[in-house]
Amino acid sequence: MKILKKELIITNKLGLHARAATKLAQLSMKFQAKIIIELEGKQADASSIMALMLLAGAKGKSVKVITQGEDAEQALKNITQLFTDKFDESE
Repeated sequence: MKILKKELIITNKLGLHARAATKLAQLSMKFQAKIIIELEGKQADASSIMALMLLAGAKGKSVKVITQGEDAEQALKNITQLFTDKFDESE
């Protein structure tokens, strides 16, 4: 099974707070791929808002996105876009 990994930097002002975590979880649930977010050695299932918030990802932190499964490439692409768009937050 294909496993893809990519390092992303959290660039939105508030980091992985409740709203950003919710957006990431909702996006992750659209895919069949298993999506893991890793920060400083801790891992969280990207479809779990609580798990994402417990990572306490602040602005400027680097996270590793790991996708595994059928639509892993599309999942990684969409998640990368969400990070690039700063979770659609106005700064």
